[in-house]
Amino acid sequence: MAEGLRERKKRRTRQHISDVATALFLERGFDAVTIAEIAEAADVSVNTVYNYFPAKEDLFLDRGEDAVDRLSRWVRGRRTGESAARAVLRELREAVETLSPAVGLFEGCADFMRVVLEVPALRSRLWRIRQDGLGELERTLRAEVAAPDDDPVPALVAGQLDWLHTALTDRISAGMAERRDPREVSREALALLDEMEDLLGERVLDYAVRLT
Repeated sequence: MAEGLRERKKRRTRQHISDVATALFLERGFDAVTIAEIAEAADVSVNTVYNYFPAKEDLFLDRGEDAVDRLSRWVRGRRTGESAARAVLRELREAVETLSPAVGLFEGCADFMRVVLEVPALRSRLWRIRQDGLGELERTLRAEVAAPDDDPVPALVAGQLDWLHTALTDRISAGMAERRDPREVSREALALLDEMEDLLGERVLDYAVRLT
């Protein structure tokens, strides 16, 4: 369905608040900035900030919901004849090749990760996002193959696909933290992805093939 005017306005307001907050966090540090200061800089009320972002961490990691659903979304959108793993590999390659910010290939990544590493609450939230994404992926795989609740395979495959995503993005973040050219980091990430694919067994690579 097309996005309505009200939904579009809410999305833009949310993004504006997040952008203002992120700029303040990068400039002054996460703990030094208050919600009241963010509200004033964004020209909204404190209540409006909390309406969009229940916790301060949500302002900095504002795309957490997208990250939680990312791998599951790729699996659900796999092509006919394509397995879950091959869909994830394809999407990761495309993201790396196009220098997508979703996998950390953006100029400000080093500054962004510096803030995350300095703040325990942000590190904990990032860990929680990853754990929630892993759980969501397991549920998606289980539903896609109609696996019974006592079947351990969906959880095992989910763990392998989560490893792909996490290991790749961690390596990209490390490269970007050195303030290297994103294109150079991208080339190395693609080579790493090929190596990781070679490590996956046939059972994982052929799991949950879409038949129609």
